[in-house]
Amino acid sequence: MHVTTPERVTTAHVTSSGETREISTPFTGEPLARVPLSTADDVSRAHARARAAQAEWAARPVAERVRPFLRLHDAILDRRSEVLDILQDETGKARRHALEEVLDVAGCALYYARRAPRLLAPRRRQGVFPVATRVSELRAPKGVVALVSPWNYPLSLGVTDAVPALLAGNAIVHKPDTQTALSTLWTIELLVELGMPREIWQVVLGDPAEVGEALLDGADYVAFTGSTRGGRKIAEEAAKRLIGCSLELGGKNPMLVLDDADLDRAVQGAVRACFTNAGQLCLSIERLYVHASVFDAFAERFAAQARGMRLAAGHDWSADMGSLTSRRQLDAVTAHVDDALAKGATLLAGGRARPDVGPLFYEPTILTGVTEDMDLCREETFGPVVALRPFTSDDEAVALANDTVYGLNASIWTSDPARGRALAARVRAGTVNVNEGYGAAFASYDAPMGGMKASGLGRRHGAEGLLRYTEAQTVAAQAPWLGFEAPGGMPYEKWAGVLATTLKTMRRLRLK
Repeated sequence: MHVTTPERVTTAHVTSSGETREISTPFTGEPLARVPLSTADDVSRAHARARAAQAEWAARPVAERVRPFLRLHDAILDRRSEVLDILQDETGKARRHALEEVLDVAGCALYYARRAPRLLAPRRRQGVFPVATRVSELRAPKGVVALVSPWNYPLSLGVTDAVPALLAGNAIVHKPDTQTALSTLWTIELLVELGMPREIWQVVLGDPAEVGEALLDGADYVAFTGSTRGGRKIAEEAAKRLIGCSLELGGKNPMLVLDDADLDRAVQGAVRACFTNAGQLCLSIERLYVHASVFDAFAERFAAQARGMRLAAGHDWSADMGSLTSRRQLDAVTAHVDDALAKGATLLAGGRARPDVGPLFYEPTILTGVTEDMDLCREETFGPVVALRPFTSDDEAVALANDTVYGLNASIWTSDPARGRALAARVRAGTVNVNEGYGAAFASYDAPMGGMKASGLGRRHGAEGLLRYTEAQTVAAQAPWLGFEAPGGMPYEKWAGVLATTLKTMRRLRLK
């Protein structure tokens, strides 16, 4: 196989004083690229450049701002082979899973580029007095947005948060994960070619301890995707400065297989939901509850499918699952599985690292008999590991699904869609997919996506995914012939009666 060379991706967009770090490809551990690192002073300079560029960008008509992002849809699809190679080299994921990121960026960019003019247009609102009070709701950009995106879906989670922020008229200072910055830098260069001003999307790289404080200090809003622990720190710092933030955080996501489910479809759905990107997906299923009447049949078929998956390092389409991205993730997955087995869990499939395939590969793993004293029972594993457990009623299934501090995603499988939707409404998760693991909700860009409970604050996608990057301003123009004071020296007691009569009449006429 080959690896990406630094020449294929420009690092000119990174604000850096000159220090660099070598990153390696997870597939083999071989050197991949040397990327610049930023200091706190570099971050401050990036904020200054972003702020200087933001005013001119915001002054452009929205119809002009959207043009590069409309072009991005076709451009990234046409050049998908380039960015798929980069994504695989920096993350270790299978090519079919890298493709999901490319499709997500294309679809999300198109959605917002088409809808931003309408979402950002002034809106008439009902005034206190019909005709006499003319009210408009305006939307202004926040200013400079600090964007922090993770390593597991670097293209998808970085670019699809950046696009609506930019379309809203903001500039960005973006800190992607250092290991997986190449795909972000490639996309920025592509957008510059498509007409995006270079200065409105600044990039800084480095460890949070070095650049985190400066990143937040210069921001008017923060968009963060990452761990719940990291999100809490972001929220605390944002609160100190009274700036807004949106946080998509961790999950311990459940899947419910009901007694009437098509088992073959449910098994295929579970393979996809549990093992896409080697389970390194915030929406991934880690708890799988199956009705007792079909539990044994499902478990047998699911384990057979997992054991038959092809693990491989390469740029072709043959791998069913790729590598974990870091030694830290491999160690975390290994620790969770080893702890569960030592405490009595039963292994149905997987359960071991695969250094014969590559240094960070781990088999798709299925466990039963997971109990409360095992770490993987409630902690997010973030790897190709899932625990199976039977249930006997719909009420029990919902209770099990909700028995977690998290609430990001859930999945329900049934041959009765109405039954599935009714149960979905009882599950405390930001997205619930019926007869799909995660993609149906996530790729429906017109609907909001995000977490409840410890899985986050705010939403990406939908109108909220763009409007979160704006400030709402109300402009109310009152007619000179009707004010709020008593007219012509009228006694206030009489004026109070006139107001009361007027308001009751407006209610009856449905004018308020």
